[in-house]
Amino acid sequence: MKTKVFFCFLLICATLLGQNKSIPVVDHIILEDYAIGKLHKVWLTLGEDGFNEPIKIPVIIAKGKDNGKVLGLTAAIHGNELNGIRIIQQVMNSLNVSKLNGTVVAIPGLNPLAIASNQREYLDLQDLNRLFPGKENGNRSQQMAYQIAQKVIPLFDYHVDFHTASFGRINSLYGRGNMDDEVLANMLRALEPDIIVSNKGKASFGEASGLTMRAFAIGMGVKSITVEFGNPQVYQEEMIDRGIVGVQNLLKWLQFTAGAIELAEAQNVCSKSYWLFTKKGGYLEVFVELKEKVTKGQAIGVLRDSFGDIIEEYIAPEAGIVIGKSTNPVNISGGRIIHLGILE
Repeated sequence: MKTKVFFCFLLICATLLGQNKSIPVVDHIILEDYAIGKLHKVWLTLGEDGFNEPIKIPVIIAKGKDNGKVLGLTAAIHGNELNGIRIIQQVMNSLNVSKLNGTVVAIPGLNPLAIASNQREYLDLQDLNRLFPGKENGNRSQQMAYQIAQKVIPLFDYHVDFHTASFGRINSLYGRGNMDDEVLANMLRALEPDIIVSNKGKASFGEASGLTMRAFAIGMGVKSITVEFGNPQVYQEEMIDRGIVGVQNLLKWLQFTAGAIELAEAQNVCSKSYWLFTKKGGYLEVFVELKEKVTKGQAIGVLRDSFGDIIEEYIAPEAGIVIGKSTNPVNISGGRIIHLGILE
């Protein structure tokens, strides 16, 4: 009996090792090296961990029947933003690669150490999406951003970067891109977000010692947009389903796949957006809902002390639409209240 159990254990180990070995590990991706009409899976190395082992990201390459343009799909540069991972997985598994024009390069997990740690930032608690193009000889996060800038972004002609809200807040399905650029505007329309913030890659919040990945990609000549799909650290079926349909629409519009597509009109286009913050600490209650249109002077929230007495009351400084909001009642000074979009 012990011999049989030991044999089964060895068989399981061999199977698992075989599975790991079946997916190649590469240091660079040269798209011309991959067979046309097939789906390829590789691990791409982006530096090394503390055991001198490679830090790897999963890459799925759908190599179409011609050598046309390349669409890049990236998710989870913030490690707790997971809906985009499932969108990418399902889109790539549903592709008929034999009938695909061009190539789709998808990365369902761009910040693997943060994903494994259930956190937004890289291991040194820096935001990768504020550090591009990174530094070859910089700190941990700067080197990771540099690796992405050198090995990933140059592969793309078009790019969709999937995000969600982060801990303690929720988001509508909204997109960011320059609506004055016809291609970017149509890419956003294909994804059908509820709200669009028209900008050229500037982050809505956070100190930046560099560029966002989208701004860097645009500077490299890539047509890049960002789309936020809901809430952190969860799979949301509705958001995932809408994301799948949106990417399929985009593939049709780009003529990567067959089928007619009539782009919907852009909804709730904002010329700018910004967060409102508390001045004091306490327990926050937000009155307004996602996608709600607010008027100047409308009550949007209240902050109370430990005894329930009101410390601060908050009103909308101007008319707009609620893009995101805080869901965490506990706030210190400078806590977020709502993300307000100013409609065009």
